Amino acid sequence: MSGPNDKFNKIYEQYYKKIHRYLLLKVDIQTAEDVTQLTFVKAMENWHTFRGDSSVFTWLSNIANNTLKNEFRKRYRNQEVSIDMLDMENRFITIEFTKNVELRIDVTMGLLKLSQLDREIISLHYDVGCTFKEVSEIVGMRISAVKNRLYRALAKLRNELDDWDVQKIVSFIDSISIVSKDVEPTNKPTSHIKIYQDILEHLRANVDRICSQLRHQPSRKLTIEVYPNLYSFHQAVNEPNAPNWFMGLIDSDTIKIASPLHPGPEHTYESILKSTVHLFTMWLVKDINPSTPKWLYQGLGGYEAGLMTQSYIKNSILELVKQGQIPTFSELENNTWDFEKMKGFQFSYLICEFILLRYGQEALNEIIREPNDFEGAFLYSCIEVRQQWIEDLKSLS
Repeated sequence: MSGPNDKFNKIYEQYYKKIHRYLLLKVDIQTAEDVTQLTFVKAMENWHTFRGDSSVFTWLSNIANNTLKNEFRKRYRNQEVSIDMLDMENRFITIEFTKNVELRIDVTMGLLKLSQLDREIISLHYDVGCTFKEVSEIVGMRISAVKNRLYRALAKLRNELDDWDVQKIVSFIDSISIVSKDVEPTNKPTSHIKIYQDILEHLRANVDRICSQLRHQPSRKLTIEVYPNLYSFHQAVNEPNAPNWFMGLIDSDTIKIASPLHPGPEHTYESILKSTVHLFTMWLVKDINPSTPKWLYQGLGGYEAGLMTQSYIKNSILELVKQGQIPTFSELENNTWDFEKMKGFQFSYLICEFILLRYGQEALNEIIREPNDFEGAFLYSCIEVRQQWIEDLKSLS
């Protein structure tokens, strides 16, 4: 026989993520996690009081709101804290521009033209995933009124974005997906749109070619998030003290990069665009084989992106080659900031270039899929291939 705890366990599994997303509209990630846990503790203690007068989600969201208020009272010594849903975060829409890649476009400025109630309805319905009935209960309006406000708000948002020339990229309103980021908008909408158009064009010119060369069409979608500047990118990825050259990374199926408009002192608008190709290539290689070594996915990413010139690469490693300080393949697995200091990007690039020029694309594809089978890919052992590469490096001097 199933008891009340079994039923609540099902409620927990069904609504935990939804309540967590709801709280993310109001607070930072850590606070949302803490309050979500407290919400379900209180809900379990009071489950016997639920009479079904509202939906389960509405009942849970009321507990979450009260729990959140209590938390802020504790933190701020009974001072009431008012948090607007857009005070601390950007909103993005997700659009697909190739069958492999999506881009999240910042629509913060457009949403700011809407009323707070309209923003809340949009966020509850699209971001949290609330039904119209649940939204109506939360905001205290009839379902028909919620629907009317939502459609009018979307129409107004679309008109705002039309003014920014977004429709030249894609029509998206029917499949809008809004997510939150703890970054501050610093650029004007027109600047945003040029960035997205440039990223689109740069990737469109390379994505299909790279997929064809590597003989791989990914089954998963890749999302690109653009942060307004280098500082906000470092904060968002929890690397506040990162070096200035660090302007992008892959997080699961998401590329996160600093805006080309504010790339920091060591990058340019163009280098950020090239870095999107670098990161896409890395992601694609990892999609083929998650255990691909760092020298291979980093080197191939740099090679395909053309981020470093031949003269720059040669000049930066020449002394190390003369001194015989050439890293081994295992040393290039370094995942600290020392990877840049040891010229890991340059050496990884040169290994991949050497493989492509000497052994060809198919051999490279084989070593991606079987990283430990050097003899299968090249007919030589790992040690022999490295020695061949070292001899090739010596010709640079």
